[in-house]
Amino acid sequence: MDAADTDMTEAGPSRHPAAVAQPPGLESIQATLSHGGRFIQYNIFGNVFEVTSKYKPPIMPIGKGAYGIVCSAFNSETGEQVAIKKIANAFDNKIDAKRTLREIKLLRHMDHENVVAIRDIIPTPQREPFNDVYIAYELMDTDLHQIIRSNQSLSEEHCQYFLYQILRGLKYIHSASVLHRDLKPSNLLLNANCDLKICDFGLARTTSETDFMTEYVVTRWYRAPELLLNSSEYTTAIDVWSVGCIFMELMDRKPLFPGRDHVHQLRLLMEQAFGEMTAVKMDLEGELEQIKSGMEVRLSTIEGRFGSNGEGADGWACGEGRVDEWRPAAGWVMAGGWGGQGRAVLEGVRLRERKGATERVGWQVVGGGGGVELIGTPDEADLGYVNENARRYINQLPRHRPQSFHEKFPHVHPQAIDLVEKMLTFDPRKRLTVEEALEHPYLASLHDISDEPVCLMPFSFDFEQHALSEEQMKELIYREALAFNPEYQLI
Repeated sequence: MDAADTDMTEAGPSRHPAAVAQPPGLESIQATLSHGGRFIQYNIFGNVFEVTSKYKPPIMPIGKGAYGIVCSAFNSETGEQVAIKKIANAFDNKIDAKRTLREIKLLRHMDHENVVAIRDIIPTPQREPFNDVYIAYELMDTDLHQIIRSNQSLSEEHCQYFLYQILRGLKYIHSASVLHRDLKPSNLLLNANCDLKICDFGLARTTSETDFMTEYVVTRWYRAPELLLNSSEYTTAIDVWSVGCIFMELMDRKPLFPGRDHVHQLRLLMEQAFGEMTAVKMDLEGELEQIKSGMEVRLSTIEGRFGSNGEGADGWACGEGRVDEWRPAAGWVMAGGWGGQGRAVLEGVRLRERKGATERVGWQVVGGGGGVELIGTPDEADLGYVNENARRYINQLPRHRPQSFHEKFPHVHPQAIDLVEKMLTFDPRKRLTVEEALEHPYLASLHDISDEPVCLMPFSFDFEQHALSEEQMKELIYREALAFNPEYQLI
């Protein structure tokens, strides 16, 4: 890992705890003692940031967003630099408050090198008002999303090591009877030594729970087919699917299945990760009915170049739907990659896409490339876990044969491709488990079962079994803060 040890931080900080150089002007942030000197107040981005007095100046803002503010600070008692996240008005929304409580309890339960650790829950100076929650995490340098989007060069060994650490951490999480449910590059923190830690457990749930579909889970691009098909039950296999998507994004430096919406995401899995579209120019007056009814096509109202991944270049919008549901205004039809080999049926004439320009009487095929089928349409046996409505929906779609990942990603090591294909199996019952993935030959140089610990005690979500009031959630978080700071108990 030496190649990246010195410059891994070039990609910049993430929205999660991450260290960056202090911007000009922030050195002058003033600290004010409060509550008899037991707390210190700072003004960060016009907001009060109040921590216990053990966090000595200077304090350094490193992130800001809808979730709150993150600052790095020095804990004078432990000698450790930490990242403190302020969640402002943490109890205004019950769902968000429950996620905060869930993350605190989960991370306090876990102890693993590849899971981010909570270092402190800063107690409130007074019980009323108690609106803001401050959580101190171990400090990291960046996250995988920032690395992927950067110009940071990554070797095969880097990618392999990151994958191994994700799986190693996930093995521990699953052994605690926990599903993460929101694995994505921005939830994988990194430091300059290439150490990786999984974070953001606000959506995590127990593996034994069956009523899962009450909350949004998994960012769309990393969502397993069973979630897209609204399966009433799912397993740890959803996390394995997410890891497969993340690893291929790491290797290819772009998302594997960048769906625009829920339906498009499912089509990408079964049909294609769209390559460059083929544009067919035609006179549409009176011609629309001659296009095969019900054929899946992409229609646009623009004239000009077309981008990849189903999005028009230069900000132009593209539409998707059946031909009898669309009325293009400018006489353009984009027919990109539908049908088993990317063929289009127009006026009963089959036009085969090929590289370069091809002309037929009355038609002009512009550009080249076609769709790339990856997962393909599942067979009936693979649909055994989905409900009847989902099965009927899939069966009415055009069928697609999968394309080998070896052809789509010729630059990726064959053993890595073999592993990913087994992690991205449509049927979750056939998908590799984390343990099986760790034992794959691609990770043989890193795998050591004696150094891949499991959690000795399953995590209990019993505190969520009953609806919690705002006051009850405040009390539970206050108790967590006192576990770190018993001397701050308020009478």
